[in-house]
Amino acid sequence: MAEGLAARQGNSLSDLFSHRPFVRFWLARLCGTTATQMLMVALAWHMYDITSSAWDLGLVGLFQFVPALVLTLPAGHVADHMHRGRIFACCLFLQALAAALLLAALYGHFTSRELILGISVLLGMARAFQMPAQQALTPQLVPQNLLQRAVTISASAMQAAIIGGPALGGVLYTFGPATVYACSAALLLAGGALGLTVRYEHMPPHMAASWNSVLAGVRFVWQRKVILGATTLDLFAVLLGGATALLPIFARDLLQTGPIGLGLLRAAPAVGALSMSLALVHWPLERRVGHKLLLAVGVFGLATVVFGMSRSFALSLLALVVTGAADAVSVVMRSTLVQLETPNEMRGRVSAVNSIFIGASNQLGEFESGSVAALWGPVVSVVSGGIGTMLIAAAWLRLFPALAQRDHLHPTP
Repeated sequence: MAEGLAARQGNSLSDLFSHRPFVRFWLARLCGTTATQMLMVALAWHMYDITSSAWDLGLVGLFQFVPALVLTLPAGHVADHMHRGRIFACCLFLQALAAALLLAALYGHFTSRELILGISVLLGMARAFQMPAQQALTPQLVPQNLLQRAVTISASAMQAAIIGGPALGGVLYTFGPATVYACSAALLLAGGALGLTVRYEHMPPHMAASWNSVLAGVRFVWQRKVILGATTLDLFAVLLGGATALLPIFARDLLQTGPIGLGLLRAAPAVGALSMSLALVHWPLERRVGHKLLLAVGVFGLATVVFGMSRSFALSLLALVVTGAADAVSVVMRSTLVQLETPNEMRGRVSAVNSIFIGASNQLGEFESGSVAALWGPVVSVVSGGIGTMLIAAAWLRLFPALAQRDHLHPTP
């Protein structure tokens, strides 16, 4: 019966784009991510223009990360109680306000280090509420049989924005930071306006706000071993296997290339991820998804080892493309699996827990890579991290058999 319904609903890319709320949300995310990437490039350059301090550059990231970490769990509770499309739109409007404040500061000649750090806090707060809402919204806009394609096409758009946004921001910055801030604000306003048009059946729960409710997502993830295995797999894989923070060292000292080479190395994982995402749109993974997820993480680790040992620029570039492609498989499968395993009334809080894992793994992964590199060198740091990632994938076969043996993404009735 369920299979017949799915067949009548359709399972093609054209069927996916026939759902107008999803298309509007997809376009809104594309506008928002592109604008955010442009804004981050301009903010960093602007801070460095003012202070010429690497420490202050680090503070820009820290001032965004801390409020996001502190507010994400309460934000997940809000996403489960309020209209997620409106939360998403308000977050984009708040980031547009931040860009407008930076633009006003330029024309009013009151730009300062403190203002940029304050804006960074504002951006971190906006993203804390944006991430759980947008992750939990997609399953409400498409039927379950189209969810994997919806997650995949969303990932493709985000990767395109991650590739193009910084490049566009860098080009526009040659005309001055005001140009970037103005364009970012315009894109964010457009994305927010599209977000307000997203309609779905919103049934607010009657549960009163409490710490017990806020922490329900943590308990839910802990009790569901499939979700716990999927989210912690990403946490440890990124924590151990990230080589991004050390790319400047590899580019200059080991591969003997310049800024253009560094730019290509930074773009390579996103190119691999985009290519794989587009492939998965047309050929979605349907069987033995647990083993394929763990295999993708293992390939990510192996490609990281190859990058760490390579002294050929072409081979290093290829290895990074493979890491991006493997990561795209992992992201699509994990995101789809977690959303399908989570009831709608819990998706905001579970997405909040997932957001904390992603943010922590990215930030701590850069710290881990830098610390090991400082002690034993960049090659040992990257190679040991890649080996550690492969060991994690192997260990998860035993530690989370329900995840490893999962055949279909859709839960068995």
